[in-house]
Amino acid sequence: MDTTLQDPLVGHVLDGRYRVDARIAVGGMATVYRALDTRLDRVLALKVMHPALAADGSFVERFIREAKSVARLAHPNVVQVFDQGTDGSYVYLAMEYIAGCTLRDVLRDRGALQPRAALDILEPVLAALGAAHRAGFVHRDMKPENVLIGDDGRVKVADFGLVRAVDTVTNTTGAVLGTVSYLAPEQIEHGTADTRVDVYACGVVLYEMLTGAKPHSGDSPAQVLYQHLNADVPAPSAAVPGLPYALDELVATATARNPEVRPHDAVALLGLVLEARAGLTTEQLDAVPPGALATGHDNGEDRTSVIPRSLSMQRPLPVNDDYEDGNAGLDRTSRFERTSQFASGPAASSRRAARPRRGMLLVIAAVVLVLGLGAGVWYINSGQFTTVPPILTKTKTEAKDRLASAGLEVGQIKHAYSDTVKRGTVISTDPKVGARIRDHDSVTLTISDGPETVKVPDLKGFALFKARDVLKGDGLAAGMVTRQFSEDVPKDFVISTDPVAGTERHAGSAIALVVSKGSPVEVPDVTGASVDDAKAELQDSGLKVKISSEQVTSEFDKGEVAKQSPGGGREVAAGDTVTLTISKGPEMVQVPDVVGDTVDDAKQKLEAAGFKVSEDRGLLGLFGDHVKSQSVDGGQTAPKGSTITIEIR
Repeated sequence: MDTTLQDPLVGHVLDGRYRVDARIAVGGMATVYRALDTRLDRVLALKVMHPALAADGSFVERFIREAKSVARLAHPNVVQVFDQGTDGSYVYLAMEYIAGCTLRDVLRDRGALQPRAALDILEPVLAALGAAHRAGFVHRDMKPENVLIGDDGRVKVADFGLVRAVDTVTNTTGAVLGTVSYLAPEQIEHGTADTRVDVYACGVVLYEMLTGAKPHSGDSPAQVLYQHLNADVPAPSAAVPGLPYALDELVATATARNPEVRPHDAVALLGLVLEARAGLTTEQLDAVPPGALATGHDNGEDRTSVIPRSLSMQRPLPVNDDYEDGNAGLDRTSRFERTSQFASGPAASSRRAARPRRGMLLVIAAVVLVLGLGAGVWYINSGQFTTVPPILTKTKTEAKDRLASAGLEVGQIKHAYSDTVKRGTVISTDPKVGARIRDHDSVTLTISDGPETVKVPDLKGFALFKARDVLKGDGLAAGMVTRQFSEDVPKDFVISTDPVAGTERHAGSAIALVVSKGSPVEVPDVTGASVDDAKAELQDSGLKVKISSEQVTSEFDKGEVAKQSPGGGREVAAGDTVTLTISKGPEMVQVPDVVGDTVDDAKQKLEAAGFKVSEDRGLLGLFGDHVKSQSVDGGQTAPKGSTITIEIR
């Protein structure tokens, strides 16, 4: 549920990419928002570190380094990390968004859970932690707030922001990170954290799921820490009578104060959980817990915090269970979750002698078998994985040999056409080359059948639209369309193809089409005719007529056809359109006076004015060279382009 108040980040776009839409939750280290990745258009969760922590350069550097490591954990029960970055003073992680609720929400609403429900949640949690442990990481902050239950029922572990390498001691910074209700004794006393601190926290979470309450309580975090160090986690059946002894044993084993007594990692604990479940009856698994202690509220003890390791001790902590009660109290701290650093002292007292683990090897073997069969919980071990070797463009035999050398098998063989990959060689694989894959898994190969070829169909006599459909259906494409007259093939039907029918071409090739324009029709010449006469003659020839909106001056009288397109004598198809342009009449031009001029000068003047010139020499003017008279007197007007006759003497 969104808990957005007046938060300055809501509505802000981080790093130019992530639009912050709503605040989801606030923790001791960071605030989590629902955001939109505007680049990939997907909803995700954005975890933004609190400014006070972001100001610590070494903390930020470690946060970034460890976040990148966690991002490599590919597991169905781990919340995926997509991206990490900084934007000014904001340090953030972009993570998978899980629509649903947390285990804390479930416990707050329902109190104690039935054993079956508790184990159904615990098993995928342990599978996720097992993946981290076998990859070399410790979560260090397991609690119900970090167990997400999706609307689809998936269980995922979140907030690996505190993870450290298994062999890393955390007291180098002078602070302990975690949540007091779930801290293992060695975390409190020595600041050390290996895989067994997650086992301890899971034992506390199991107790809380079975009883609806935390095993240790107090007026201050310091009192809770003191109880972790000096008191065993009580048996769940003490709070919920009737719970099977096997569940008491699980909680006791997981929460042993001596870490040497606990299962060494989450995978080992998962084996014990599966063994315990197998020994319970249906009635025991589905029993409704009577009189469970529901928590009903949330407080600061559920928050993750960074706490200076400085809470003073009135005296050194006792080294065994025989401590003086009342005199070994802790200074009180804020009610907010604070993990403290105590004076170094001897190791925490041992809990009880390790109980014999009957058939432990068989249990672990059963765990591996169940997880390998994909029964909803996954067993991850980095030694069980390899990568798909480079086998693209290799023959099928070569690919099989390389896969076998990598400890993989050939799965399904598929075939596909390829214009670029040689026939008989590998086009692609699934998973892809370089992908991380479990040993002995199978890889699907897609083998090239070479270029796909298609025979050009016989399309003669097909209507053009139908021919295009046929080509598309055969995996070809209609190319350039040219048209020509045909006495045999009707207009708009295919005459032929290029290449001809029966020719093989690659799939997708374009096929040129020759389409009939029908029988040819000779266009009559109607220039100089009236509009009505021209239209009648053209329509009688099977042609359509269009009158141009533009009129031009011409030698023809006004209202007559000045020009046509196509011109007279051209061949067109029946039904084609002839455009007629109508004359505005001739242009009138003033005639130059050329009487007395030489013949050459006179012709030059008249032609320059736009007239044609005709010479009249008669018998007396055969040898003359000057103009005696002109058919249109100089100064008068005549149609441009008309002929002026000059008489020579």
